[in-house]
Amino acid sequence: MRITAIEVFRVELPLKEGSYNWSGGKSVSVFDSTIVRIATDAGLVGYGECCPLGPVYLPSYAGGVRAGLAELAPHLLGADPTQAGAITQLMDARLKGHPYVKSALDMACWDIAGQAAGAPVCTLLGGRFGEAITLYRAISKDSPEKMAASVAAYRAEGYTRFQLKVGDDADLDIARIRAAAAQLRTGDRLVADANTGWLQHEALRVIRGVRDIDVYIEQPCLTYEECLAVRAHCHHPFVLDEVISDVPTLLRAASDRAMDVVNLKISKFGGLTKLRLARDLCVELGIAMTIEDTWGGDIVTAAIAHLAHSTPAALRFTSTDFNSYVTVSTADGAPRREQGRMAAPGTAGLGLRPRAEVLGSPVLSVRAP
Repeated sequence: MRITAIEVFRVELPLKEGSYNWSGGKSVSVFDSTIVRIATDAGLVGYGECCPLGPVYLPSYAGGVRAGLAELAPHLLGADPTQAGAITQLMDARLKGHPYVKSALDMACWDIAGQAAGAPVCTLLGGRFGEAITLYRAISKDSPEKMAASVAAYRAEGYTRFQLKVGDDADLDIARIRAAAAQLRTGDRLVADANTGWLQHEALRVIRGVRDIDVYIEQPCLTYEECLAVRAHCHHPFVLDEVISDVPTLLRAASDRAMDVVNLKISKFGGLTKLRLARDLCVELGIAMTIEDTWGGDIVTAAIAHLAHSTPAALRFTSTDFNSYVTVSTADGAPRREQGRMAAPGTAGLGLRPRAEVLGSPVLSVRAP
């Protein structure tokens, strides 16, 4: 089987709540998502997606996805999309770095591989563990009262995991955490996610100010070293996210005992192929995981569901359903949450039927001669 054509589409994904706000005054109201369509000489077609969280979250941005695809896509023509390792090596050889650019291509290849095997992608990634995946809901940064009200509202919808966006003034963040924690019941989990927003002394003030609260502390500071210093003084469960972008850093953090939970994002690692390796290492090391991506719609949500569902449940801390945050659906057959949980599709590949009327015309098209 050979790749004969690659098409790239741009889709805007407005947020249902109007905006998504996190540390440092950062905010997004409409996500700029890039969708890739890979066609083959066997008639199979696969889809992938990459949607950065704006240009100021990680070293990635929407325009960069499409610019990188224009550079990289021609080199994949003629390659076998079912050979994940070979495709990964080819992409790394033809474009140094920029893992997020490669993510949608890798995802689409897994979609094709699943269709070729007549199996869901989760089966190829390790099998299906359990009936459904527990989801978290991100609570956009706002006043303590409004954030607590959001926790209560989403709890009523069935969510039991809440990722509270903090990383602001220490006293205000203490109030946010306390207000949100007051809404929880036995079995719920609260994560205070600073998204690198605290200086080290501010992070220490916050963890001291909520030492009596059952809360996870996530990515308090910008650098790995700062987070490790905060971890040394923290008795709460500790989560790392932004500073874990590749397998060597993951192994370093495991050796340093720098975290209890790690957030693994598909596009940050460069696709399902490399993230599967990181996932499997975490399974061997006994590190719990949040399996997700930077953002996205139906296609990213399906990829998250397949990787999460193929992860042993005991080490699957949580995941998220990004397609429930936005107003535009790009594909039929995508996972839909029910009472704070979702399941990977049971049909072959990612299990999606993209909506041509939503994708529109491609912004880039490359074809084999």
